[in-house]
Amino acid sequence: MSSPHVLRQDAAGVCTLTLNRADSYNVLSEQMLAELQAAFKAIAQDRSVRVVVLAAAGKAFCAGHDLKQMQARPELAYYQDLFQQCSKVMLTLQQLPQPVIARVQGLATAAGCQLVAMCDLAVAADSARFAVSGVNVGLFCATPAVALTRNLSRKQAMEMLLTGDFIDAATALQRGLVNRVVAADALDAEVGALCASILAKPALAISMGKQVFYQQLEMGMQAAYQLAGQSMACNMLADSAQEGVQAFIEKRAPNWQA
Repeated sequence: MSSPHVLRQDAAGVCTLTLNRADSYNVLSEQMLAELQAAFKAIAQDRSVRVVVLAAAGKAFCAGHDLKQMQARPELAYYQDLFQQCSKVMLTLQQLPQPVIARVQGLATAAGCQLVAMCDLAVAADSARFAVSGVNVGLFCATPAVALTRNLSRKQAMEMLLTGDFIDAATALQRGLVNRVVAADALDAEVGALCASILAKPALAISMGKQVFYQQLEMGMQAAYQLAGQSMACNMLADSAQEGVQAFIEKRAPNWQA
């Protein structure tokens, strides 16, 4: 039997999913997408998981779709199903109640760059590179563009989409595609520091906050404020918020129960 395409490791509230096809640059084959979808579905129901780290084995984070697999079946219905499958994985990732941190150790291209953009946070090694390079083979990266345009400015995103050119980690940081850039040997420590900061907060506030953050982005200003206000009102009734406010008033550390 072949090894899993996605490895899962849990430790102290952090679930690390590792793309495990280093020899093929962790391309998003049908099997890779299926295993990612199954992993995300399981994590969504697992209350012991507080943070998800999306990592990859080998030199590449993810090189996008499996072009050899795609070329073998030149059928419209197949391509429609494939891109629908990929879009479902991306949306499931963002709909997880837990924050997802991309740990980007190498190149992330096309749908691999999309995967980084869909994560809530991203930490990159200074040697990492990013591109939406489908246009170089005649295929405009339309689905990666959905995620890219929600991270970068329009003109910055369009430049990447039209040229297919790579940007380095420092440029990705400046443009908002990643949160932090560190030396490769400091990557795990930096990801760990982000995880620790999130783990120190109440799970309910984090999950409610993530949900409303993405919902309000797609709304007009008035509707967004209405949604956000309702979310904060419900959040304030939670035991964790009541404890947090009381601790602030009493100038002590909060004793979180959730």
